[in-house]
Amino acid sequence: MKIGIVGAGHIGGALTRRLSALGHDVAVANSRGPETLAGLAARTGATAASVMDAVDGKDLVIVTIPEKSIPELPKDLFANVPASTVVVDTGNYYPSRDGRIDAIESGTTESRWVADQLGRPVVKAFNNIYAQHILDKGRPAGSPGRIALPVAGDDPEAKAVVMQLLDELGFDSVDAGSLDESWRQQPGSPVYATDFDEAGVRTALAAAMKERPPEFRAG
Repeated sequence: MKIGIVGAGHIGGALTRRLSALGHDVAVANSRGPETLAGLAARTGATAASVMDAVDGKDLVIVTIPEKSIPELPKDLFANVPASTVVVDTGNYYPSRDGRIDAIESGTTESRWVADQLGRPVVKAFNNIYAQHILDKGRPAGSPGRIALPVAGDDPEAKAVVMQLLDELGFDSVDAGSLDESWRQQPGSPVYATDFDEAGVRTALAAAMKERPPEFRAG
């Protein structure tokens, strides 16, 4: 699969390493230009690309940058990208880092806000796992205690693509519902920053409270 990764931080770097090792054709981009990613590209076999090139001609694009940086992406980033390209958002809203985003503070889920900014449907995934665990904790299907990750989105086919990718990476997945239900996996929720198995993820999602905890709200 041709995969573009926009963002080369902890999650983006980990996914670049793992997905390249699995044999996918990976292009990775950041805000500073492809020349700053030469080392990552050399270590992984991925292609260092501009942001525009990272999404062009891809089967799947992973956007993994701070929420505050989403509006800084090119406004036409997905203008010529076919509807069949799956877009994944891994982001989390941290007011201490991102500043106040009124729509999210008013109850819009983080990934719904991202989708609105991008002008494209997105699937929310990879937001509740540590980057190091992406690198180290994948296990074969059927392994006892295999970590499961929630996947939320409005397109069942797009979610199925992401779930298949998770399986390749060594993780189970749980359908967490629509994008508007993805508050169940946002920061502060019972499933956030955990390594639950499938049953544990389902229990945690069911126990989530919609109100954002005070430490994840702007003052």
